[in-house]
Amino acid sequence: MIDLNRIQMFAQVVEQGSFTRAANALGLTKATVSRKVAELEADAGVQLLHRTTRALKLTEAGADYFHRVNRILTDLKNAEDQLSARQQTIKGHLKIVCPIEMGQLYFGRIFARFLALYPDITIEAELTNRQVDVIAEGVDLLFQITAETDDRLKTYALINTPKILMASPEYLDKFGEPKTPEQLRQHQCIRISSPHIDGNWTLFNGKEWVTIEPESRLETNNITLMREAALEGLGIAAIPLVIANDALEKGELVTLLNDFPMKQSLVTMSMPQRVYLPRRYRVFIEFLYQALFNNWQDKVLEVPDFIERPEFNN
Repeated sequence: MIDLNRIQMFAQVVEQGSFTRAANALGLTKATVSRKVAELEADAGVQLLHRTTRALKLTEAGADYFHRVNRILTDLKNAEDQLSARQQTIKGHLKIVCPIEMGQLYFGRIFARFLALYPDITIEAELTNRQVDVIAEGVDLLFQITAETDDRLKTYALINTPKILMASPEYLDKFGEPKTPEQLRQHQCIRISSPHIDGNWTLFNGKEWVTIEPESRLETNNITLMREAALEGLGIAAIPLVIANDALEKGELVTLLNDFPMKQSLVTMSMPQRVYLPRRYRVFIEFLYQALFNNWQDKVLEVPDFIERPEFNN
C-alpha cells in the first residue's frame, strides 16, 4: 500500500533543502522525517537522496521520482482547494524580493492593488540588487534581472527588456552624438558597477558583437541613479527601456546608436520547488500576470500552467 505521508515528507525535504527545515514545516521531529524517507528508499530499493554534512542532493532516480509525485500531489491539493474554495478565505504571508528599480517603478502599485483585493494577505517586500538565497532566507518569490538558474527553484522567464544607450539633448548639443560603437570611447559615460552585472557595453554591428569598456566619471550599482544623472546631462548611459520609458517619451532622453542593438536583459520570477502551490501564491501570480499582459501583451515569455494566456491582435 502506498504511504502518502512518506511521499509528502520526501517532497518537503526536497522543497526545503534539508531534513531539519522539512521537519519544522511539517511539525514533526527531524528523526521522524529522516526515518520515513529512509523507509521509502528501502521499500523502493533505490537511493533518492545523496546525504552529506553540508547539503542534500537528489539522485537521478530521486529527481525523476520527485517530478512524478510532485504532479500527483499538486493535483490532489488543487482538487482539495477546489472543493473548499468557496468556504476558504485566502490568507497568509508572502515574502517577495525584487530589484530596487523594478520595485520602485512597478511593484508598489501592484502590491497596493493586490492587497486591496485580498485583505487577509500580507506582503514583506525587500528591494535589493544583492544575491539572494531563496531557500535559506525563506523567500516566497524572487524577481531578478538575470538568465542564471538554480535547480532548487522553479523559474519563469517573464519578459526581455532591452538596454539602450541614451543621453540628454543638452549633453548631445555640447559633445555631439556618437555614430559608431568605437566613438563611445570619446564620450563621458555613466557606468553600472555591480558584482552581478557586466559594466561593459556589448553592441551588435551587423556582423559581430562588439564590447566597449566605457570611460566613466560616475559608477553606480543603481540604474535609477544612472537615469537621473543622464537626465542632468552628465553623459551617456545604458539603461533598460522599462526604466527610461517615461523620460524618452517626454524627450528628456534621446536614444543613441539605434542601428547597433545591445544585448537584452531577462526578467525572471523564481520560487521554491513545491509539492503544491499555496493559494496565496496562485492569486498573486495570477494578478501579476494580468498586469504583465496588460502592459506587455504577447511579449510575456513563459506562463505557468494555471495561467490562461489571452489572445492578442497583432
